[in-house]
Amino acid sequence: MLPSRIDQEIKERLSGSQSILVVSHKRPDGDAIGSLLAIGHALIQQGKQVQLVLEDGLPRKYYHLASADRVKQSIENDYELCVVVDSSDLERTGSLLLEMPVPDIVIDHHKTNTHFGKVNLVEDEAVATASILALHMPLWGLSLDKYVSSSLLTGILGDTIGFRTSNVDSQTMRLVADLMDNGANLPDLYQKALVGRTIEEIRYWGQGLLKIVKENNLVWTSLSLGDRIKSGYFENDDADLINILSSTADAKIAMIFVEQDGGIVKVSWRSNSGIDVSGIAFNFGGGGHEAAAGAEIQGELSQVSREVIKETKSLLMN
Repeated sequence: MLPSRIDQEIKERLSGSQSILVVSHKRPDGDAIGSLLAIGHALIQQGKQVQLVLEDGLPRKYYHLASADRVKQSIENDYELCVVVDSSDLERTGSLLLEMPVPDIVIDHHKTNTHFGKVNLVEDEAVATASILALHMPLWGLSLDKYVSSSLLTGILGDTIGFRTSNVDSQTMRLVADLMDNGANLPDLYQKALVGRTIEEIRYWGQGLLKIVKENNLVWTSLSLGDRIKSGYFENDDADLINILSSTADAKIAMIFVEQDGGIVKVSWRSNSGIDVSGIAFNFGGGGHEAAAGAEIQGELSQVSREVIKETKSLLMN
């Protein structure tokens, strides 16, 4: 792969900065975490002073990845360069950057990306932001060793749901093979990212599965703040329950509604049929890509779910 003008600019900005901030979006998924840790660890290996920041912190199941212990929930020091990975817009990073200068570099694969950085590397046909990094980081002089490759493979596993999404192709698998050749252990990473669950996560799933609804080609459920308390699961996501819903036979679209503190409902969509759910997420103030999207909507859980279900049914009818 030959470097582009954007690659050259990113390389110059990275090499010319000693203190670098790397952030990703709220309620981070595997791609956000894998991408953040991969580029962060590679920069640390070059002797850079790197801050890795996620507003909601790092879920426990990713503690095995290199530099996981460096992830903080707030920006603690000044920095010369800001890199945002796997975030379609500035608001998705939470409150971290809202009063900061424009990010220097944005690396992302979401179709709804607003190109909010000074330099934007956005490839919306990529299966994951981690796959973009795997292809481009060597062009920036960053090494893909065993530890970096493991984080990148974790990111790809997360956003492809273990190679199940329709955009996985032979190029994806060749890239995965390269990461394995670098030392990434696919069976182990697959188990930790997608299969292994805590008892609290399983109990949380149980709360959602009790309320599952299927109407024609649409399936959905919800998780309330009370469900979180009952199960003892105190992270802000759905513990990947949406990926279980998306496996429902004959369902073209799966959705989950997760109640948050402050009167906000996080909505996630998954499409198995080539239907683009990024547009409907964008209409509700969110974003994403064709097969997976999300939004955060102000309102009560019952009210938000009614409105979103109605609009999603309309999408299926078109």
